[in-house]
Amino acid sequence: MQRPMEGVRILEVAQFTFVPAAGAVLADWGADVIKVEHAERGDAQRALVRLLGLDAASKGSSFFPIMEGPNRGKRSIGLALEKPGARKVLEELIRSSDVFLTNFLPGARRKLGIELEDVRAINPDIIYVRGSGFGSRGPDADKGGYDSTAFWARGGSAAGVTPPGSERMMKMPSGAYGDSIGGMTIAGGIAAALYSRKATGEPSVVDVSLLGVGAWATQFSVNLALLAGGPPPLPEPPKHGSATNPLVGSYRTSDDRWLELCMLQPGRYWAEFVRIAGHEELAADERFDTTEKLMANAAEAGEIVAGIIGARTFAEWTELLDGGEGQWSAVQNAWEIGQDPALRAVGMIAPVVDADGRDRELVANPVQFDETPVQLRRAPQFAEHTEELLRELGLSDAELAQLKIDGAIT
Repeated sequence: MQRPMEGVRILEVAQFTFVPAAGAVLADWGADVIKVEHAERGDAQRALVRLLGLDAASKGSSFFPIMEGPNRGKRSIGLALEKPGARKVLEELIRSSDVFLTNFLPGARRKLGIELEDVRAINPDIIYVRGSGFGSRGPDADKGGYDSTAFWARGGSAAGVTPPGSERMMKMPSGAYGDSIGGMTIAGGIAAALYSRKATGEPSVVDVSLLGVGAWATQFSVNLALLAGGPPPLPEPPKHGSATNPLVGSYRTSDDRWLELCMLQPGRYWAEFVRIAGHEELAADERFDTTEKLMANAAEAGEIVAGIIGARTFAEWTELLDGGEGQWSAVQNAWEIGQDPALRAVGMIAPVVDADGRDRELVANPVQFDETPVQLRRAPQFAEHTEELLRELGLSDAELAQLKIDGAIT
């Protein structure tokens, strides 16, 4: 299996999911990712035992999905960067690394001596990567943010999915939603920076913000607003289908499941759809027998489609629609996604053995090389590799003991 990041070392000084998710992707691709965690507190995300009202961990098990997802494949070192004794260790790690990856705020970076100039003074060739809430420059450079604030709310997605007149704003569909997308974005930026360094000999400074990723995700609407000189109007959508196409939109089945149709060429797919649905007479109906008529009477056609789909179960419709060429999809919940045969066929739901030796599964990152599924390795336990890494750096038993006495390492 090709592991394109084999031989690359990433030094990650980061917490939560946004930036660590990038490290996980790079570890999937073969990089040696060293995760620096505070010697006493560790990654703050380890303490999030409940999230979105749900238990994030299983009692009696070391498997902790909220940590496994963004940290699989890494090695963890417990290092108290504020302690003078930890500085030598940090500097040796920086010297041996290709990439320095962080989401610490500017004030914390200055206090800990890990700003760009500090790190480059130790290793002039290192690629320096900052993940931020609102950008590394500008009025909010010192402001912290999470994906719910910077990506979802300020980046436009929340407004885009919240209906006018709604009593509450729509929330993200999953925990760490923007973080995971942003982490993948950072990983791509690092790959480009490594290529550039190899081609030019010059290391890059890479910046990715959650706000920037949010704006990129909503760019269609933002670009229209920039063109119009103001927010684009929000036309009242029809109850069923779209304004000009009954075969675009969501429809409810008889057992309260949903289907999403996206047949962008209504004239091409109308006859096929009504035939599959058992209403072939609608193809010759004078209201819908040409593309122009079908588009002009889309609201009426949408009501008819809603009635037709509402008369059968979800299972019946998935079997029927599988026999056609039109584009559609089942609306799946989290469990169904994990069982999706298309994902499993290409190894995107990947096995991993946890720290207790039990077989588990995680979602793989969406990039695959040479049609070969990634081989996942579990996330590290807190500070699990501290001694291993220090010995790799050449520290003696006496030096390790002194660092422990000083509280510089776990």
